[in-house]
Amino acid sequence: MRPVDYTRAASVQDALARDAAAGEMLLGGGTNLIDLMRKNVEQPTRLIDVTGLSRSIEATDGGGLLIGAAARNSAVAAHPLVRAHYPMLARATLAGASAQIRNMATVGGNLMQRTRCLYFADAAGSRCNKREPGSGCDAIGGFNRYHAILGASPSCIATHPSDMAVALAALDARIQIAGRDGVRTVPLTDFHLLPGDHPAQETALAPGEVIVAIELLLSAAAAHSTYRKVRDRASYAFALVSVAAGMKVEDGRIQDVRIALGGVAAKPWRALRAEAALRGGPA
Repeated sequence: MRPVDYTRAASVQDALARDAAAGEMLLGGGTNLIDLMRKNVEQPTRLIDVTGLSRSIEATDGGGLLIGAAARNSAVAAHPLVRAHYPMLARATLAGASAQIRNMATVGGNLMQRTRCLYFADAAGSRCNKREPGSGCDAIGGFNRYHAILGASPSCIATHPSDMAVALAALDARIQIAGRDGVRTVPLTDFHLLPGDHPAQETALAPGEVIVAIELLLSAAAAHSTYRKVRDRASYAFALVSVAAGMKVEDGRIQDVRIALGGVAAKPWRALRAEAALRGGPA
């Protein structure tokens, strides 16, 4: 047994006060982190609960949407503004897990969840460069039906498991990140990193930073959108491949199109070349 301290952050400043070098980690709904602790993949000494931060889902002055990082996945999927203006996000969130997990999981935690690669989760028996840099990758040459076909590297072929993040990538979502020097904004498509030679570095979140909100802009392509997920089971399974797509059509021609893929890369994969090939053409 390993002792783990627990505390709740009453503010963003409380969350920023953590010391990652000392083994302190942020805890959202715990639907991923607690699993990894049980498997000895993650071994924090202290958990800082950030579910007390903003859960608001509010329209912005420009007609978009601002979602607090502590908003529950179930609240996002059910919100009338999300369902009306961003249907791909509602559908992707509902495809992500069981109702019980959606009731616990947070938006910020969803973006920070780690791969469901079987070799990554097997701390006792498999080599994984995400867990132990330089140790090797047993997924390469192993059972890798669920692994990356885009953006992989000789060091790692794991995929990002989030459904919600695929829709957010297609929607040009922007992540608001708080640090000791203030708040910065990062496009979601730049937030998750490809493995390259350093697969243990998965996001653009720097030590001492915390996600505080996700911002969506209003667009006609977002309003006319959907999400499709192909998986081995009808529920409770990660995507073999998924797609979030939206389109704006005027006079029979595609004025705007958004396409993002899941289940195929280490990050939600924005299909920019496919969009460019379609844009301006006949619907």
